[in-house]
Amino acid sequence: MSDHTNRVERPTVEPRPRLSVLRVVLAFATIGALVAGGVIGYQRWVSRAESGSAQTWFAGYVDVTATPTFDFQSPATRAGRDVVLSFIVSAPNGPCTPTWGSAITLDEASVSLDLDRKVARLEQQGGAIAVSFGGQVNLDLAATCTDVDKLAAAYANVIDRYNVSTIDLDVEGANLNDRAAGQRRAEAIKKLQSSRGTSEKSLAIWLTLPVSPNGLTADGQATVGEMLRTGVDLAGVNAMTMDYGGSRANGQSMLAATTGALDAVEPELKILYHRAGSELSSAAVWSKIGATPMIGQNDVLDEVFGLDAAKGLNDFALSHRMGRVSMWSLNRDITCGPKYVDVKRVSDACSGVSQGGRRFADLLSAGIAGRLSASAHGVSSSSAKALDPHVTGSGHNLVSSNLRADASG
Repeated sequence: MSDHTNRVERPTVEPRPRLSVLRVVLAFATIGALVAGGVIGYQRWVSRAESGSAQTWFAGYVDVTATPTFDFQSPATRAGRDVVLSFIVSAPNGPCTPTWGSAITLDEASVSLDLDRKVARLEQQGGAIAVSFGGQVNLDLAATCTDVDKLAAAYANVIDRYNVSTIDLDVEGANLNDRAAGQRRAEAIKKLQSSRGTSEKSLAIWLTLPVSPNGLTADGQATVGEMLRTGVDLAGVNAMTMDYGGSRANGQSMLAATTGALDAVEPELKILYHRAGSELSSAAVWSKIGATPMIGQNDVLDEVFGLDAAKGLNDFALSHRMGRVSMWSLNRDITCGPKYVDVKRVSDACSGVSQGGRRFADLLSAGIAGRLSASAHGVSSSSAKALDPHVTGSGHNLVSSNLRADASG
């Protein structure tokens, strides 16, 4: 055989371009950026899910029975469009009868305080109200009304009268350590909330409790625990960041005491929810924390919450994405007149500090976009547990399945 019969013709191969080190680095950098972007996007999605996409809201308290009467129906600025009307307590001669300040029934308030018309007028202008039960003075309904069904009916009477979707339970003083009353309160609220379980009638429940710079008191923690164990879906816990007394360290500013208190409440709430069987992330817990300072002169002589402190608290609330900010009270948000000489004596009608034309409400609410009317649609403790991928396998599976559904859709 000749040589040419054994030769194999090989195809011509085009020379391959070689990847430079620079190109390899750029390629990996691009892939890394895409992966990081996906992770960050996922984390942001989870963060929004954990906090229910709820925005911080601001609403100042209005002392309904204080004199002179405060015209909340005509807010001076947008900061006054949402208000918390206070306080509903029991009647002296009717343990299950709700009254304003123990002296004025709901029907009487419609006449003597023109309250129903004021509420309607505020709502016509786009405002909203919540109602606060309890307070430091007078008798809490839960303390005097010993029948849970009648107590629930008393709450419902007020809620239906003013058509509110958010209520505030201000538990302090002797009412705070009354465990029997606390359990009745929790059972009545659970009954009421269960009866209004649809989204159209959902009811947001805020517990307003005293704090020290070290957080909730033992009785305050017990009050939260009672609610959670009974199955109440709390919108949040509103810390009364005021009147610290001896718990505030010498030289500690009111702002430092306030932010310290809030920082302490966050892990306390996380533990309380854990004990009740719900695992919440820090983001979800912060969305369930509120703060209410007493503007200007506090009841404690050497405690003054000034305008700079209000700005500082606003910054803190926004950076931590807190659930709410309030203040005691809109009635007091003005410089005292020249005839009010002793500004160290707390007034119901002025702050006791020189405000220079500024308002505490404007400073505390600056940049806060949420509204009181949307507060009843926040994430419940059960859904927060389901959406937190860091603590339960079921939560991770739920988030993952939602992402897969989004991708396939």
